Amino acid sequence: MNIAVCVKQIPDPAAPGRLDPNTFNLVREGKLVMDDSDSYGVEMALQLVDRAGGGEVTLISMAPNGETSGLRTALAMGAAKAVLVSDPALGGSDALSTAKVLAAAILRNPFDMVITATESTDGYTGTVPVQIAEILGLPAVSFAKKVTLDGNKAMIERQSESGYDEVACELPAVVSVTAGVVEPRYPSFKGIMAAKSKPIETLSLSDLGLSADQVGAAGAREAIVSLRKAEARQAGQIIEDDGEAFAKIIEYLEQLKVV
Repeated sequence: MNIAVCVKQIPDPAAPGRLDPNTFNLVREGKLVMDDSDSYGVEMALQLVDRAGGGEVTLISMAPNGETSGLRTALAMGAAKAVLVSDPALGGSDALSTAKVLAAAILRNPFDMVITATESTDGYTGTVPVQIAEILGLPAVSFAKKVTLDGNKAMIERQSESGYDEVACELPAVVSVTAGVVEPRYPSFKGIMAAKSKPIETLSLSDLGLSADQVGAAGAREAIVSLRKAEARQAGQIIEDDGEAFAKIIEYLEQLKVV
């Protein structure tokens, strides 16, 4: 069982984010960290490979400046190797461009399944997983809360508003997992040391057979045309509990047309 896991490397969420004043893109300089949402996909892949009795987990990422810090964290968890696509022409890529790049990188190694997070915490489009599946011509199952294998099939509990759906699909397939699907392991000291020597294949657009006009700002089908600060939050209304506070609350909610 060989599984490709898409891992996004993002600016440290603990530090204030910055937008480029000219392009309005998120500034991605310096050390990047693995998106927390992707740690669930990495852990799920590692567990599935263990249960299958063999195989390996390959990380797939797209990041500027050859940045590998986030990938090293995932390698320390137990992934075998990584593929990083890093090219200045990728700046300003929209969701579809990102999917094209990741799909091309995924095809560099044999795989039985592709696992992604449901969405990244710095983009929140939630569209990249299904776009990857469409490009690769594979079935896509989203919002997976449990994944098991049955021969050449994946048995998936797909989270829904009313509970969950039981879905079965032939492999290979693209599966996006929700946060909390498993408990991600902490990299051990042994794992951290081993990660330093694990291979990371760094590729450019030309290595993938893609051109600059297909991706990045040049190939984007959407663009941020303006940016303004959010309006300051107004002070709330304080209602003193004088024994009739419930009536005032109901009246206030009626004004908001929520009751």
